[in-house]
Amino acid sequence: MSIAQKQLFAEKQDALPAFQTSNDQQPLEAGSALANSWKDVLADERQKPYFKSIIAKIEAERKSGKIIFPANKDIFNALTLCPFDRVKVVIIGQDPYHGPGQAHGLCFSVKPGIPLPPSLTNIYKEIEGDLGLKMPRNYGCLESWARQGVLLLNASLSVRAGQAGSHSAIGWEQFTDKIIFELNRHKKHLVFLLWGSFAKKKCGIINRNLHFVLEAPHPSPLSAQRGFFGCKHFSKTNEILMSRGLSPIQWDQF
Repeated sequence: MSIAQKQLFAEKQDALPAFQTSNDQQPLEAGSALANSWKDVLADERQKPYFKSIIAKIEAERKSGKIIFPANKDIFNALTLCPFDRVKVVIIGQDPYHGPGQAHGLCFSVKPGIPLPPSLTNIYKEIEGDLGLKMPRNYGCLESWARQGVLLLNASLSVRAGQAGSHSAIGWEQFTDKIIFELNRHKKHLVFLLWGSFAKKKCGIINRNLHFVLEAPHPSPLSAQRGFFGCKHFSKTNEILMSRGLSPIQWDQF
């Protein structure tokens, strides 16, 4: 095992205790996590029975010994790092990565020190081909995108370790659809990037007369060659933003 591999293994092992039980977690409460303009937008939603049920189910699973990703403190990172009043671009994913140490609340993003997942590798390849930028080979944390106004929103905000889609039926999609609905209702000229059939289903709650919708196949290795590569969504997004007098996204800023 190389020094780099040993370091990565140690980082993964260090990350594991934070996910073991609810005793290792701060309480999962959306209000404390959303200390920005989302708090008012979603105030009523957080009081609804279905949302309280989501929180209760996650806490119950943690107490039973199940490992849930991401950590409680990271579940609402997409909203925490990209306040409602700063959203310019929305990228929709399905659910968090389900491997140790990967998920931290932003779709397609991984924590520093974690190898790039295949879909993110392909996203970087498309950015390089589209804009001629040099993207990192060993850094996949997209927090800088979020801080620039890119909402990196998964439809489900949690997942059981090793079980993709395991929290898709606990109510998260009602909550994240509400997020999209409120963006659609209160803002204009957002750029929605919908990659893959799952994300494209969200077209039904997006008004194309008010917003820009760019669609492409998913960046997964299984589908990237069928139209994600060459979609030029990153340059098109910046062209749209600049045409509205907004600053472009610095996709290579980390």
